[in-house]
Amino acid sequence: MMRATGIIGLAVLMVSALFPAHATENITVDGSTTVGPIAKAFAEYYMELHSDVNITVSESGSGNGAKSLINGACDVADMSRFMKGTEFSAAVEKGIQPVAHVVAMDGIAMIVHPSNPAREITTDQIRDIYLGKITNWRELGGPDRRIVVISRDTNSGTYETFETLVMAKGKMAETVEYLGSNGAVRQKVLSSPTAIGYVGLGFVDRSVKALVVDGVEANQSTVSSGQYPIARPLFMFTNGYPKPGTHVHAFVTTYLSRKGQEIVEAIGFVPVTAY
Repeated sequence: MMRATGIIGLAVLMVSALFPAHATENITVDGSTTVGPIAKAFAEYYMELHSDVNITVSESGSGNGAKSLINGACDVADMSRFMKGTEFSAAVEKGIQPVAHVVAMDGIAMIVHPSNPAREITTDQIRDIYLGKITNWRELGGPDRRIVVISRDTNSGTYETFETLVMAKGKMAETVEYLGSNGAVRQKVLSSPTAIGYVGLGFVDRSVKALVVDGVEANQSTVSSGQYPIARPLFMFTNGYPKPGTHVHAFVTTYLSRKGQEIVEAIGFVPVTAY
């Protein structure tokens, strides 16, 4: 009996060696809270097609996404801005070669509470609000109420884009309140009738009102056509260009497929190509 058991055990080991269990491949994604919904939707779709792949998506901000890629803590870094020169240098020093993949276009919408009578605003007025030069809605033709000014945190790619396109590097007033995600900004504006904030286009819903900026509405059409003044590309960064045929390559190029474009548009962002 012992001899038979030993032979069976040996046979099992031999079969296992010839036909090893198919291991699950893990892909780790980290970074922008703006790109996060796209990455999560791509991940859900991709994992439905490939049961042997597990994709985890974290939203720690664009700056932290870059750090994660540099430190080898993630396979894909979501960023709502391009990688800085200092980040590239730090990456190269560690043997990382960042490659950018533009997965969508986005507009940064200026949002207010639906009850706010304001409809339009200019980029100069937005800048003056965040500089602290305009502090009351009365100065913009609205009610005699103090403006509650909301910004994304300084580690955010959305903040850095806003700082470049609107603030012209001007220092925001000390009264500005900083929040850690697009969702948090939207929630703050929803709960504060006199607040103004900015979020990625995909975070605009019926709970808030997007202001017309410089005479242009914030929507997919105006961002796609280049008319909306506060717009930017959204990125996924990888260490080198992923080898075609790998799961990482297929995942980060989901945006090129018809389904990928449908996902981007359904979330509220702008596809980079049209089918």
